Amino acid sequence: MGQTVTQPAEGPPPALELLVHGVGGTTPQEMLDDPSVVRVTGDGTAGIYRRREDADAEARPEEYQDRPIAEAYSWCNLTSGNSARALWLVLLPFMVANLAHWMRPAATAGRTTALRTYGVLVRLVSLSLTVLLVAAACEVALDLVAWQCAGSADCARDKSWLGFLSAEHGGWWSLPGRRLALAAVVPTALTGLLWWLSHRTWSAYESQPPVRRPVQEDDPDAGSRPALCLPGFWYGRRLVARLRAAHTAAGFLTVAAALAAAATRFDRKPGGSVWLDAVGWALEVTLVAAGTFVVWVVCVRGRGESEPDDRLDRAVVRFLPGAALGVLGVAALHAAWARTGWTSNGLLPGDETFGVLALVQGTLVLAIAATAWRLRSGAPDDRSALRGLGGAAVAMLAFALGGLMSGGVAQRVADWLDDNGTPGMGDGPIDGPPVVLSWQAAVIPVLLLALLVLACWFVRRTWRSARRELPAIRASHPGEPEDTSRTRRIAGTLAAAELTDCAPWFVGTTAVITLVLGGGAVLGAWTTGEVPGEAAEGAPALIEAVAQTAQALGSWLVGLVFILLITLGRRAYRDQGARRTIGILWDVGTFWPRAAHPFAPPCYAERAVPDLSWRMATWTESTGGRLVISGHSQGSVLAAAAVWQLDRRTRRRVALLTYGSPLERLYGRWFPAYFGPGPLRALHREVHCWRNLWRRTDPIGGAVQPAGGDGPQVDRGPLRDPLAYGRTAQHPLPAPILGHSEYQADPVFGEERAGLLARLPDVPQQRGAGPGASVSGAPVAPEAPPTPDTDAADDRGEAPDPGDVPGQDGSGRSSG
Repeated sequence: MGQTVTQPAEGPPPALELLVHGVGGTTPQEMLDDPSVVRVTGDGTAGIYRRREDADAEARPEEYQDRPIAEAYSWCNLTSGNSARALWLVLLPFMVANLAHWMRPAATAGRTTALRTYGVLVRLVSLSLTVLLVAAACEVALDLVAWQCAGSADCARDKSWLGFLSAEHGGWWSLPGRRLALAAVVPTALTGLLWWLSHRTWSAYESQPPVRRPVQEDDPDAGSRPALCLPGFWYGRRLVARLRAAHTAAGFLTVAAALAAAATRFDRKPGGSVWLDAVGWALEVTLVAAGTFVVWVVCVRGRGESEPDDRLDRAVVRFLPGAALGVLGVAALHAAWARTGWTSNGLLPGDETFGVLALVQGTLVLAIAATAWRLRSGAPDDRSALRGLGGAAVAMLAFALGGLMSGGVAQRVADWLDDNGTPGMGDGPIDGPPVVLSWQAAVIPVLLLALLVLACWFVRRTWRSARRELPAIRASHPGEPEDTSRTRRIAGTLAAAELTDCAPWFVGTTAVITLVLGGGAVLGAWTTGEVPGEAAEGAPALIEAVAQTAQALGSWLVGLVFILLITLGRRAYRDQGARRTIGILWDVGTFWPRAAHPFAPPCYAERAVPDLSWRMATWTESTGGRLVISGHSQGSVLAAAAVWQLDRRTRRRVALLTYGSPLERLYGRWFPAYFGPGPLRALHREVHCWRNLWRRTDPIGGAVQPAGGDGPQVDRGPLRDPLAYGRTAQHPLPAPILGHSEYQADPVFGEERAGLLARLPDVPQQRGAGPGASVSGAPVAPEAPPTPDTDAADDRGEAPDPGDVPGQDGSGRSSG
């Protein structure tokens, strides 16, 4: 339970250091370097902790009075605290598609149409992934199990669990339409599960009321501030609810379309029922109209960030999923109606869906690339990943992941049911999955071979880079004996850290190869109508052997990917260490709100950023003390985002200390519209006290000050790593190569923290905030941190602009 802590009745206002950990999670005990900590505010999911001796400021030992009070904000349970969250691996394609939304290039004024087009295209990408997932579930349940296996005596004979569905059995459920209607429960339940997961996390994240009020109308910078400053940025309640309804309806309509396609195709044959055919036509028209409305719902509205939007589109949120479920019920009833002479042979009608989806998805990727290039042409940024095309490349990878998972399930189930045939060849009692899935599986060995060649090139590059580092490392320790092994380890660490800067080209090359191979697979499936092994019959022996090998090997590989994901999720459910490892993926991937895909894992920053902003605002209001927010790795991104959300008066009282920070190296390159040179320069201007520490051995962190930025220097580095080459009086044992970790072990960290606190001016306490003022997480009187007038007078006890303080310049540093 949180405790109320008090400040001393006499003496200067206290100083506070607010620590924010990075990826993977760090316990409060580790952050504070003390096994005895207490939670002063928050809950078991995310909270602020102090050392026990700091819990009561009046009772602090004298030896601790000169140092700042240390608080640790622990947010690791937002991403990895629940065993069930390991199953979010299944949502990986959705998460990657959502990232593509935030990777758009920075745009100049006048590009409104291109900006809206980019958002619409990414939302359509996300919608197609939902349709692909549900279509894959339909392929397994309706086609492979209910249509093919249950309709084949040889397949169903050895599977007792299929006995009541078997056409050979002759029971009530043995009719093809009734088998399909019953099997439709599986994809319908999957869609319902996705809706429930999204609604549950929406209730915990997006639906939380914002802690800040809209930007003041008299703020001269209100119209030009970066997006992360806007009050509505971390409040996605309306859009997520709207997208969730649309994607849920799309899932139900996909199942209904699979049922209708099979039934209507039989009804239109000579001798079919006239009234069933009429119902089928009406059903298809309804499906087209409903699908068009779903696409309209997805396209018509994007994110609103200028102010928190509390409204809900209740007609869409409540009506659309229910109406789609009603259409699905009618389709199931229509398919289950008895029809004379209807048997299930070959593939389920509608198997061309996967080829059409692949074609649509490839077209969307190219359209995103064209739109991104159009946006970039107005504001070119050479540092952005792939020259602004990172979003298109990541969208292509989302499709590849979706295809691997959906195709993997279909191939593995087909091979399991087709136990008498050759895996991937469809020569057993069933025909197997659609031809296009076999072609897509067959190109996987080719893709892996290309990636292997690319990986070898990166290994060679790293080796050559390490060799170039050797002379400089040998010259860095004059007078000390040479240790060849240690020199090589340092050089290898430096070279490996540089690989991060090559990631954009690795991702881009992989995306291009995937796009070309995927297009070739669709073309091969449509032109031959046969699986690769059969299509190559009659070709030279080598080509035929390669085609058959690629098909069989690809079938196993695509299924292996799905099995590995399930195994990893199962292990993470039981093993806390593995669960923490998987949590690292979400720490990076779920920082951004769900702007494109509502079924993606939830955005933890929508809880963490308001938590940090609230804490900084209440501390400065109730104590008038100085505050340094200290963020490592991903924690530095959260810290910067939280500082951006503060009003200008509060921001002047806060210093920012970042270390191992990916703000520019990763976020600035991959998300240029939000962390590119323009936004970082704006943050640099608005945060008068900011220092960043970095090392060349760090594969994640780097310098953050953009080129051309004015004002005081932000970066200090590269820091020495290791701290000593050999054994010294200060380091009698070999100093480790720290890389991305243990920045606080460097003496520079303490120097910079003390310097930031010294640069912050002392501020008189607010009236009424006496000795008993709470500093545990909320001010004494107001229930929400106020949004003060930026032109407030100094006689109210507020911090004056550092530029008005005698002896200081506008940066907060001493001017003389």
